[in-house]
Amino acid sequence: MGRLAIIGGGAAGLAAAVTAARELRMLGVPGDVAVYEADERVGRSILATGNGRCNFSNARIDAGAYRNAAFVGSALGALTAGSDPVHAFFADLGLVWREEGEGRLYPLANKATSVLDVLRAAAADFGVREACGRRAVRIDVPDRPGGRFHIRFADGTVGHADAVVLATGGRTARELLPEGIGFAAARPVLGPLRTATDVVRHLNNLRVRCAVTLAGPDGAPKAREAGELLFRDYGVSGIAVFNLSRFAEPGDRLLVDLLPQMPEGDCAGFLHARRRRLSADGRPLSREAFLRGMLLPAVARAVLEEAGLAPGAPFAKRDVPTLAAALKAFPLEVRGMGDERQCQVRRGGADVAAFDPRTLEARAVPGLHVVGEALDVDAPCGGYNLHWAWASGILAGRAAATRLMGSDDVAQGEGR
Repeated sequence: MGRLAIIGGGAAGLAAAVTAARELRMLGVPGDVAVYEADERVGRSILATGNGRCNFSNARIDAGAYRNAAFVGSALGALTAGSDPVHAFFADLGLVWREEGEGRLYPLANKATSVLDVLRAAAADFGVREACGRRAVRIDVPDRPGGRFHIRFADGTVGHADAVVLATGGRTARELLPEGIGFAAARPVLGPLRTATDVVRHLNNLRVRCAVTLAGPDGAPKAREAGELLFRDYGVSGIAVFNLSRFAEPGDRLLVDLLPQMPEGDCAGFLHARRRRLSADGRPLSREAFLRGMLLPAVARAVLEEAGLAPGAPFAKRDVPTLAAALKAFPLEVRGMGDERQCQVRRGGADVAAFDPRTLEARAVPGLHVVGEALDVDAPCGGYNLHWAWASGILAGRAAATRLMGSDDVAQGEGR
């Protein structure tokens, strides 16, 4: 009986397990598929996604949105046959979902438990073994063609397998990968950013709808996102900031456009017209009063401070260019990541050049597949990262099942 060991019981690992076990069952091939999870239960990371609702995919997946886009494109291309295979995978498991803004897909029941429930039920139906509380510390690769992998665990026990799927994520994958496979140090991204705090500490917990440009120290734009920004006492948060955090480095600047619906060339004209309207009845018009009804009071004061305009002084025609510049590019200096506990993924992982995108098998180690966040692949918010986890797990599960189908059943030599 061929054996498949899946190290890591998160999204990618469970997708690989269900796929491999189902393939073997449908073809009547005996095989042992086991998921080894360091935690006391599988799928805990799935339950935490999407604020507990699980934005499990996107209706409009674009390989170009991913880091190492060419590799991801080849992998998704190898997987695709007709309708989206990830969506077909979940439909076959019985999951029903709905589409929200920007193509985000959520389970109809609006709970991440719905996603985990169908995965665990399918795994059980197809005979997948869950081995929780088993932390792998080393993978010994076969010393000869046709030999077995040996997985060494923290409790001193050793497991054996004809194929291995490594799905532990970037945090621990490096410790388990054999020498010779390049690895980019993993760091948390898709999270809030820490900025110079002299401005934002007065805006804590305020939200604004805006567009944000990330610019390098030389002023060159690196990326731009539109959406909601949440000020925190240490910096800024919100989906737009999360997406920009994938590219941000200390020393960069966030340029917050507080009038994103208005082209930059129209802003000065809009402010002149507003000044004429608000002063037409002869009432005194201070700079602070000029922004009343347009910005939250605390945000207005921060913008005026950035523009060097005293809030209580009269708003004059000559103030328009300075205020327009501050409204269209309110600057915040990036100091680094903010609260890393909020980060959704870790950038970095195994070098994709070492793997065949059609199978996610290590080119130098036949039978070893690396999936999900353990590879140097990440993407913006919106279901992209979980989609990659499922897709890579399905690819590796199929390939590993094929390997087990051709196994010469060396189970009697398990102790070797």
